[in-house]
Formats: sequence, structure tokens, C-alpha cells
Amino acid sequence: MMPLGDAGLAPRGALHWNATPTELHGHALRRGEGVVAEEGALCVVTAPHTGRSPGDKFVVREPGSSERVRWSRVNQPMAPEHFARLREHVARHLNDQELFVLDVFAGVDPRYRTPVRLVTPNAWHALFVSNMLRRPAAADLPAFTPAWHILHAPELRADPSRHGTRSGTFIVIHFAEQTILIGGTRYAGELKKAVFTTLNYLLPPQGVLPMHCAATRGAAGDVALFFGLSGTGKTTLSTDPERALIGDDEHGWSDRGVFNFEGGCYAKAIGLSPTREPTIYAAARMFGTVLENVVVAPGTGAVDFDSAAITENTRASYSLDVVPNHVASGMAGHPSSIAFLTADAYGVMPPVARLSGAQAMYHFLSGYTAKVAGTESGVTEPTATFSTCFGAPFLPLDPNVYAAMLGEKIAQHGVRTWLVNTGWTGGPYGVGRRIPLELTRAIIRAAVSGALDSVSTAPEPVFGLEIPLEVPGVPAAMLLPRATWPDPAAYDTQAARVARLFRENFEQIVAPAAVRDAGPRT
Repeated sequence: MMPLGDAGLAPRGALHWNATPTELHGHALRRGEGVVAEEGALCVVTAPHTGRSPGDKFVVREPGSSERVRWSRVNQPMAPEHFARLREHVARHLNDQELFVLDVFAGVDPRYRTPVRLVTPNAWHALFVSNMLRRPAAADLPAFTPAWHILHAPELRADPSRHGTRSGTFIVIHFAEQTILIGGTRYAGELKKAVFTTLNYLLPPQGVLPMHCAATRGAAGDVALFFGLSGTGKTTLSTDPERALIGDDEHGWSDRGVFNFEGGCYAKAIGLSPTREPTIYAAARMFGTVLENVVVAPGTGAVDFDSAAITENTRASYSLDVVPNHVASGMAGHPSSIAFLTADAYGVMPPVARLSGAQAMYHFLSGYTAKVAGTESGVTEPTATFSTCFGAPFLPLDPNVYAAMLGEKIAQHGVRTWLVNTGWTGGPYGVGRRIPLELTRAIIRAAVSGALDSVSTAPEPVFGLEIPLEVPGVPAAMLLPRATWPDPAAYDTQAARVARLFRENFEQIVAPAAVRDAGPRT
């Protein structure tokens, strides 16, 4: 059999099997795929795609999975015959390229990990995946047998009329053939999230809850989870020198505890600061790190983390090995605390609130945050964003599958659940101010340590939340959001507006009555 024959390939060009990160870095420079920053990070540009293309993601509709997949605009069906033509199109393209083949594991728990083989024509994409997933030990590589293949063709365009795609860009998952096709985009996040989507399909039947969350472990062995959409501070808050980092983005929760799906971090790099995020800042500058769409000065290699000249969605991909305080095994026990993070640009959510079991399910299914104004032309007010289970684009199954599993595990293990606002206080964006990171860190530390378990609380009348009245290191005046607004009547109007947005969003969600009733009261 020809090399890669099990992937349907018969390559004619050079093949590089399981090159080391150092070798991949060298190949990327040889091929002109990027430039080196002043301290060694590899800087690449993915334009015109500088983010994911959710409208170009498809799942093949075939008998083995069609009854399980929740077909929707994020799980668009593709006919098997279209997939077959597209796969042939990708194979012809890859067969003529210099190729980099990388064998990795998705998931660190040996009981549930998925062996994945990446085939890509770009060394830097292989370096990215080498950072983001788990590399087998050298002694294990000869016996490595992939369960899944990713055929990656970033420079290849699909033909919608022949391949059933929406555009020239495609991200297609075939669960029966255990193959992922990605093309028409250089954005590396598509590789990471396609694997996550696959695990979200494979693991629930095995009793494992896949989660879009960060995880940390305290000195006493206590585990905390942080759910949150982009911009809510998930990676920043999980990188805490007082706690060991299990992972910053994707985890499974089995009958033994939590385990990381990945071997690295994919941190937002815009505005990185050595004082506010020292660990991430240091990791983003190291050799082996891949910087996506970060502005670099010609000649000097100086990195400008504050510049959004290419995109605001600048990213740093680095191995967990460079994080000083991390859990090397990627595994830990059952969580004792969960925080749902929201960056509320409307300024009405409290900095912290305790959630009941039903409220936890309501806010998990809502997946709320609010983006600031000014990120798009003509947008002058905050914009509410709801993403079911804090990861709607990556859920092939009905969201209630994940919500029910989370609810059962919270109840079984007595997990404290909290809603934490990392957004605005004293008014909306443009009027109030963003809650300082140091205060949010103090809130998180108090919540996960149990320091808030017995403090007095006050009921919040609009959202039905219980607000702690004392948090060590946080001014009490900040804890009740209505009291921070100069005009309480303006707060009432804004809170009623946000509550209405919650209710309108939840009208699209099928959930038990107790969960539905745990939402806003007015």
C-alpha cells in the first residue's frame, strides 16, 4: 500500500512524517510561510479569513449519524455524493504537494482519546496542531493507528455547484468515514474546532460530557471550570499563578473527573500585556509559538500586540509545556466549582451571583455575553450574543443532551455554580467602566475557594439571582449593579431590555419547565 493509502492519497511529492516542532518551524521558514518575531515565535497571516467560517461547515448526512445529528444552520447537511467528489478534489490537490503528516491524540485520558492523523501542505499548520493536540511519545509512533483523518487543503477552493458547498471554503465532517475535509481557508482555528465538534459527537454515548471550558486545579486538589464565549476572559482567568492550569478551552468530564482534550492553548493576543497577563504574554513570544495575524515590524521582528490592523482576532498558539504552572497529565478530579463568564456590555449583570441547579441549566443553555459597540461599522450599542452551551457552533447533538449531562453531574458531585460578569459596571459600554481584572480575579478566587458559601446574599429582582454581599478584596458597593448606576431608573430600563433578550432567545430552546422558569422574572 502506498503511504497514506488509508487516507485515499497517493502523494508524489516530499513527505514529512511526524516532524518535531523545531523541524516544522524550520520548514515553515524555508517555505516562506511566515516570519520570526524577535524572541522566536512564528508569525503568520491567514487573510482573507481571520476567523472561523461557520456558514461553510457541513456534516455528511448518512444513515449512521443522520438520526443523532441536530440538523441546523450550524450542522448543515451535505449529500454523500457531494462529499465523495469533494474528497477526490482534495486528494488530487494534496497528491501534488509537499506534505506534512502529523499523528496526534485528541484527549489525554487513554480510555477516551481519539487518534487523529493530519495531512497538510503547510508546515505551520502542522506546528499549530502539534501545539494544540497531544503528541504521542516517540516510542508509540510506530504502532500509531489513526481513527480519524484530517485532509487539509487551505489553498484549494471548492466548486459549490459540484461539491454542494456554499462557497469555496469548506469544513466537512463525515462521521461514518471518520474523515474531516478543510479547505479554502488558512485560519488554523478551523482545525481545532473541527476536532472539538467531532469529540462532541463521539463522547456523550460513552458517558463523557464534552465541554467548551477552561479548567484549573487548586493546591488542595479542587477543580474549577470556566465556561465563556470569546472575550469573556476564559483563558486569562484560568491562567492564575495561584492555581495550576489543566487547560484553557476544551475538556471532557468522565466518571473519574475532568481531562483536557488538548495539549496547548489558543489565546486571544489582542492587547496582551506583561502586567495583566504575564503568563500568556511570555508564552506568546516563545520559540515554537504560532502567532496568527499579529502585526510584526519588518526588519526588527518587534510584535505589536495592541494593533488590530489585520484583525482584532489575533491569536497565539503555544504548548502547555511552556506554562510554568500546569497539570502535566491534563487530568484531575471532579469539579467543585463552575463559573459561567459573561462580558455584559449592557452593564446590568452583577459581578457575581450564586446559581441554583435550574438557573445553572438556564444560563448554560443561554450562553450569554454582550459584545461592545464599535467592532462593526454602524454599531453604536452593545450587541447581545447567545450561544447554546457556550459552544453552539460545535454541537452536533441536541443541546439538551449536553445540558442534561451537566445537570446530572452538578447534582451528583454537589458543584457550586456561579455567574460572573467580566464586563461593565456603573452603566453600559461607553458610560460605565469595565470591571477591573484584579477584582474579577478576587471574585473567582473567593468563589472557587468556598469563601462565598456562607456569606449573606441579596435577591436580584429582574434576573432572579442571589448576589453575595461580601467578597474579600472587592468593594461591597460594586456587588449590586443597580446601585452602581448614577440613574437607577436608567438601570431598570436597561435590565428590562436585557431580560427581554434572554426570554426571546429562550423561546427557541426546548427545556424542562423548571429550567425555563429559572430565567428572568420580568
